[in-house]
Amino acid sequence: MSKKKKKYYTVWKGHHTGVFETWEDCKSQIKDYQGALYKSFATFDAAKKALKGNYKDYVGKTSKFNSELSKVQLKKIGQPNYNSISVDAASSGNPGKMEYRGVDTKTKKQLFKQGPFEEGTNNIGEFLALVHGLAFLKQQKSNRIIYTDSKTALSWVKKKTCNTKLERTNKNKQLFELVDRAVEWLNNNSYTTTIVKWETKAWGEIPADFGRK
Repeated sequence: MSKKKKKYYTVWKGHHTGVFETWEDCKSQIKDYQGALYKSFATFDAAKKALKGNYKDYVGKTSKFNSELSKVQLKKIGQPNYNSISVDAASSGNPGKMEYRGVDTKTKKQLFKQGPFEEGTNNIGEFLALVHGLAFLKQQKSNRIIYTDSKTALSWVKKKTCNTKLERTNKNKQLFELVDRAVEWLNNNSYTTTIVKWETKAWGEIPADFGRK
């Protein structure tokens, strides 16, 4: 098993700003902070440089990805199908502020976005993004496929349910209204869209990634 690479986290807007060496330290700066702005970097120098710059030049953008898979493995997996859309979610804490979106896989043009919601989880966001994507493609009468990097979301969509353990509260009422609508849509609609797992180890972060963690 390969050793997980160390990351450095730049926080432009949070309880405290700066460069942090662990995700836990970063999370403590952004948790319960409205409009927090942050992103991870591969080196301390890159994170420090970003801190001095404009977050708009970094958030939502990804650097060139070099896969650790062998050439044989990469050849077997192949390239992404660009006749597709990609969906993803981001959550500041679990639960915490959550948002999700869908983009064109090739151009990364944003096709839809929801949130941020006050109290949600990444799994719920991934689920909602996937259902939103299915409804979007059906409405467009599109033959594109849809990519997700979440096995949990894939499972929930196949079972036509959102199997979250998050309790319903007044704080997340709006979010669960969307969840109920998503489950209802799955149970009352058929679709021909093919859902495919995004190969993160071969291709890097999914194009819909918010570029933070």
